[in-house]
Amino acid sequence: MSLISVLGSPTVLRRVLWTDAASGAATGALQLAVPGVLSAWLGLPAAWITASGALIFAFVALAVYLTTRAAVPRSGLWLLVLGNAAWVVGCLELAFAGPATLTAWGQAYLLVQAVAVAVLAELQWMGLRRASRSVELGLS
Repeated sequence: MSLISVLGSPTVLRRVLWTDAASGAATGALQLAVPGVLSAWLGLPAAWITASGALIFAFVALAVYLTTRAAVPRSGLWLLVLGNAAWVVGCLELAFAGPATLTAWGQAYLLVQAVAVAVLAELQWMGLRRASRSVELGLS
């Protein structure tokens, strides 16, 4: 069994979506709970931390919605993959061209987010590509 076929299975795709939702919820909750502390550590404005924490919950809601459908809607999965890709680009841009106040911890935080979200987006993309070749995934 190839890696693509394993990652394209409905069970694995749903686990990836749940992982995306859970990790997003944890990150969003952290950013909403202690934006001032994070601002001091990361060197990012507290307003940016709060706004991005709230935005993360839109991704969480979409991932949960997709996971709980009998058949994962392809359009919703596309939206999540593209949103995750945009998040990666935004994190990289901030990490390398962000505010002068960005600390080493802030750069590390953004780079870890970029890598983690890129991995999730790639796994979701692999599931989406596999689904386009197979109807066995229950994707619509």
